[in-house]
Amino acid sequence: MQLLVIGPGCAKCKTLAQFTEQAVKELGVAANITKVTDLKQIMALGVMMTPALAVNGTIKVVGKVPSVAELKTLLQQAVA
Repeated sequence: MQLLVIGPGCAKCKTLAQFTEQAVKELGVAANITKVTDLKQIMALGVMMTPALAVNGTIKVVGKVPSVAELKTLLQQAVA
């Protein structure tokens, strides 16, 4: 699974990255987590509000930090 944590490195972006890592660990799924902080790359992905999370190339979260439980549900749906 390919995960992109998208944002310029703000506090919410860092929290989303931490929660995403925790959700992946708790689920025990194989995932490659990449942080996208470059503004040009963020815009190229079509993200206008950060933080954002892309799962396997599809933007799933924009402008908020979901809980670890919400992220686990989102990731389980992506694996299924």
